Amino acid sequence: MEEAKIPYLGLSLAGRILVARPEVHADGFSSTLTLILEHGSEGALGVVINRPLADSPMVDTFPDWEELDLEPGLLFEGGPVDQDALIAIGRPSGRPGELVLGAHPVDLDQQPALVRAQGVSAVRIFAGYAGWYPGQLEREIAADGWWVVDATIDDLFSTEPETLWTRILKRQGGDLEWYAHYPIDVSLN
Repeated sequence: MEEAKIPYLGLSLAGRILVARPEVHADGFSSTLTLILEHGSEGALGVVINRPLADSPMVDTFPDWEELDLEPGLLFEGGPVDQDALIAIGRPSGRPGELVLGAHPVDLDQQPALVRAQGVSAVRIFAGYAGWYPGQLEREIAADGWWVVDATIDDLFSTEPETLWTRILKRQGGDLEWYAHYPIDVSLN
């Protein structure tokens, strides 16, 4: 039997965060916050913003970028797709960029001084990304696999990504605030 397609209705989720519902995602997305960078009729693309790679200091991989490095000073696991691909996003320092939340796309082949001159004050680098084919994300949301919440530029560049899940859920209020203290492994509760 063919799976029913849920069409893209022109309501882009770019710039919003997908919160993985804990009772649904026991997979690689467990306890993740995924910022949607692109969403349209061709599918969706995002990066996980709360998974720093503990064994990958940014300065070791990109020593020239130390001046634009941001705490915790690590590369981030952006998602399960193409983990050899790097997505670099810059925090604006004055004028907004053309990415979601006013962030700047950053070409890591450029000199950091040129990137700073373009209005970037800090850089976050993601290895890999999360991707959905047309209609897939819409089906997952309709099946209550994700909560969709508003994002801020501070979420993307949080210096404390390990507490971001709790902080984002707390600011939602209502039922979502209750989940802010949901244990990662309920069986241990």
